[in-house]
Amino acid sequence: MIRVTDIVKAFDGHRILDGVSLEVKQGEVTALVGPSGGGKSTLLRCINGLETFTSGRITVGSITLMGGVPHAEPLLVELRRTIGMVFQQFHLFPHMTALENVMSGPRFALGLSRQECEPAARKLLDRVGLSHKYDAKPANLSGGQQQRVAIARSLAVKPTAILFDEPTSALDPKMAVEVLSVMRDLAHDGQTMIVVTHDMDLAREAHIVHVMEAGRIARSGPPAECLI
Repeated sequence: MIRVTDIVKAFDGHRILDGVSLEVKQGEVTALVGPSGGGKSTLLRCINGLETFTSGRITVGSITLMGGVPHAEPLLVELRRTIGMVFQQFHLFPHMTALENVMSGPRFALGLSRQECEPAARKLLDRVGLSHKYDAKPANLSGGQQQRVAIARSLAVKPTAILFDEPTSALDPKMAVEVLSVMRDLAHDGQTMIVVTHDMDLAREAHIVHVMEAGRIARSGPPAECLI
């Protein structure tokens, strides 16, 4: 499903990623844990094509990104139709309602009309418990609600995998529980996910954990073996 092979990302002589390799199978939840500055978020951004890398290769299904060369725009468009991304700080469009945010991917990336994508967008907001917030703008939503809209938006293009970058770290405990509930439902339904997290309870629910330190994977395996 996703294969990362010997990824190196260097900046100013410093290796932010130093020969990282991992594989994520379809339907698997993979957690990336470790100290801040270890390269976890940078790795996610490389997988989603948001950053280039110095050398190595990333394969997502039939799409391959190579290190040392700029990513072609058509390749990035295809990649982002395949992989969804949920950020720590939500990154919703502030001038759009929750419904419009969820429709933005199908409308602008897939070229669908509002009439074509609105019914599915409403179902996705229903799925994350926000059927009463279709017309609310981000400023009128709590942090947990905004993150659930962001998850619904990532699901709208029917991605084969979703990348989560610290999805609960900006939330208070009550709001975090709301988001974790949605993520557990996705995992139960077989959604492939890579989750960067400092939440060890969340990491223990993953199939595979990779502990990253100083740009490298220090150890990998089932949570019971990798987490103390």
